[in-house]
Amino acid sequence: MLKKIGVDQLAVGMHLKEFCGSWMEHPFWRSAFVITDPKDIEAILSSSIKEVWIDTAKGDDVASGNATISEAESEAEVDAELSRAAEGFRETAPVPVSVEVARAAKICAQSKRAVTSMFQEARMGKAVNTAGAQKLVEEISNSISRNPGALISLARLKTADDYTYMHSVAVCALMIALAKQLGLDEAQTRSAGIAGLLHDLGKAMMPMEVLNKPGKLTNDEFDIIKRHPEEGHKLLLASSGADAIALDVVLHHHEKTDGSGYPKRLTDKDISHFAKMGAVCDVYDAITSNRPYKAGWDPAESLRRMAEWANGHFDPHVFQAFVKSVGIYPIGSLVKLNSGRLGIVIEQAEKTLLTPRIKVFYSTRGQARILPEIIDLSRPNCVEKISSREDPAKWDFPDLNELWSGVPAAS
Repeated sequence: MLKKIGVDQLAVGMHLKEFCGSWMEHPFWRSAFVITDPKDIEAILSSSIKEVWIDTAKGDDVASGNATISEAESEAEVDAELSRAAEGFRETAPVPVSVEVARAAKICAQSKRAVTSMFQEARMGKAVNTAGAQKLVEEISNSISRNPGALISLARLKTADDYTYMHSVAVCALMIALAKQLGLDEAQTRSAGIAGLLHDLGKAMMPMEVLNKPGKLTNDEFDIIKRHPEEGHKLLLASSGADAIALDVVLHHHEKTDGSGYPKRLTDKDISHFAKMGAVCDVYDAITSNRPYKAGWDPAESLRRMAEWANGHFDPHVFQAFVKSVGIYPIGSLVKLNSGRLGIVIEQAEKTLLTPRIKVFYSTRGQARILPEIIDLSRPNCVEKISSREDPAKWDFPDLNELWSGVPAAS
């Protein structure tokens, strides 16, 4: 029997079926589980969630004498109410990056908490509930539909402490954007997102001292890390209802088309389309992110280097589609205009990859910062053009990320 009750009626032993409200409002990465820890109830009480559905056939009922708010005889009533509650969070109409950034920041924060919990549960030997990740992937997909640059770029802003978790979120977003660029259908796009989110699940089984080592790994340590695709595959196989595409990508996202990858040293014809997508998305986010032992490369420079590796590493068709999905000059790229001014890319143009919107902030002729100004290179009367990519390390601007994102640098 399904019952909707107030959160103040929750008790240890109840089977929580669903939260009444948006996925963004509650503190858990999944919604269906038996409450075993009083701290879970405290977390729910401190959130904005006021009501929940419980399943009395799978867990405890409310205490005798406590009135329930309502009862439902079928899943249909629950599904209908949850669908109505979530309707306001499904907007997919395109919006400017400046509008989407705030919502994308909330999705990133909630996604990080979700992936962290998922990894912790895997470390404790609990079965991975991939169904619980569906809503997370849906929120990320909706954000990508509204504006692909916002969430993808925000997810790149990682600290050393949250790299493993935010890398999963970033690869999920990149996989969804790439799937849309390749024209995959809704089900395939959702599977690509799940695959991206779970691709590094095996790292939950790696020794923490190796996984979080602040310096370069030794050969022996790297051999340990190279086991993560197979460990992740085992974890997914042991779970119920694992997505077949996710299983494939988890196991094969480190394969290379020339056969030099791992764990199976597959060559081009034996690597699936989705695993090839995972390989590109995984590498791009890894090399553009700051790590304890090296600073991330500039997004545009990263694409240039990946293009040099494309023969033997990546499928050319998949890589070309990936470039179109993030732009030749991805958000966050530092560029010089023909006027001598430096700017940071803040948004892609709709019709061409060569004319993004730029926030200029420095004059190379005057060797000084200038009042920031946004220039849309796609406007017909715009005389400015990008003359070159610039290496951020050469200029040492400490606030580049803040300039494009509006998010202050972490202290």
